[in-house]
Amino acid sequence: MYIEFDRDTCVGMFNCVEEWDKFIEDRDAGKARLLESDEDREDVYVRAVPPGEELDAEMAARVCPVDAITVYKDDD
Repeated sequence: MYIEFDRDTCVGMFNCVEEWDKFIEDRDAGKARLLESDEDREDVYVRAVPPGEELDAEMAARVCPVDAITVYKDDD
């Protein structure tokens, strides 16, 4: 499973931060940051979801009010 975060779409509500500790607040930028991620495309960050953290990652995506976070299963 992996997660994709579109930082450009993020509006800085920081709901994801409450759901998964791999997201942190970047108050200076007014957007969340996805820790240990690689920039796949401009302002789109991707990282693997560690085993046991799948539900947290899915909840972070679910609570994002602007759908800036997408979770993909390995077979997607």
